[in-house]
Parts: sequence; C-alpha cells; structure tokens
Amino acid sequence: MKNKIYLLVWLTVFFTIIFAILSFAGVEGGNMELISSAFNEGGMIPGKYTCDGADVSPPLKWSALPRGTKSLAIICDDPDAPVGTWVHWVYYDIPAGAEGLPEKVVPDEHPAEGGTQGLNDFRKIGYGGPCPPGGTHRYYFKLYALDTTLNLSPGTTKKQLLKAMENHIIDQTQLVGKYRR
Repeated sequence: MKNKIYLLVWLTVFFTIIFAILSFAGVEGGNMELISSAFNEGGMIPGKYTCDGADVSPPLKWSALPRGTKSLAIICDDPDAPVGTWVHWVYYDIPAGAEGLPEKVVPDEHPAEGGTQGLNDFRKIGYGGPCPPGGTHRYYFKLYALDTTLNLSPGTTKKQLLKAMENHIIDQTQLVGKYRR
C-alpha cells in the first residue's frame, strides 16, 4: 500500500512538471515552418534571386510562431562555398507580428518591413543572392523566433548576431534551396 502511494505521488509530480514545461514553452499548433512561393524545400532557386538575375530576396512566409515570440531573425548562408560558409543575409528585429517578407526587400539598414539588416559576406547591407563559382550549392534560410528584441546596430555580422541571440532562441526552422552555375 505504501509503495502505491509513493508511486501515485511520484507520477503526480512528474506529470505536473511536464505540463508546466509544455505550457511555459508555449507549445501550440505544431512546429514553426518557413516556406517560399519561389522554390520548394530542397528545390532550385530561380535565377531572379541570384547574382545572375535581379539579385533580389525571395518571398518568404512563416507560420506557427511560438507563444512569447518578441522578434524574428533570418540568416541565409551557403555552407558549400570554397572559402567556408558564405553569409548571404543577416536580418534581425523583424516584428513578431509579421507573417513573412515580400520579394525584393530593399537593402536598407531599416527596410519598410521593419527590423534591421546586417552585413553579408559581400560586405553589403541586406540580401546578396547565390553566386557560386561553379557547381551546385545549398542555401540555408534560417528563421529564429526570439524572446526579445535585440536592438543591434545596422551592419551586424552573422557571428555577432548569433552571439546576441544566445539564450534567446525559442524556436527555429529553415528552408533550403539550391543553385547551380
């Protein structure tokens, strides 16, 4: 009888903790998702969004942001570059109420869509599209839901952004596209 009481107490405590963790994490409606109407996950990025075309940012849309999201950040990079991972876009403090970004976000420090753009590895503010020297490369568009607004200066690098986001990432997702020259 005594063992059954201990088991009952232990199970009650265990499930109370689990439910508290799930509530705190804001789990509802599934995982965050990032998509583009320009290309599918793992698909080829159209030339329009590359240095061979208009070199404008693709449209992006996200859903299922976790409760408690105060801002969003995007990093786009190419891990297949011959010099190591090449950063194509650093964008942060995107308003949590945004449902996506339109095509052709202007390469301004503070675009009309809100937020602040950082420095890419082309040493420019904003998006710099795929421009591989040859072969097929993968481009990771990573979306981060943050529990704070970072208030970083324009021109922040990927490394600086990642450091500032430490302990503030609630959830993250990615969309991968490919481009071949």
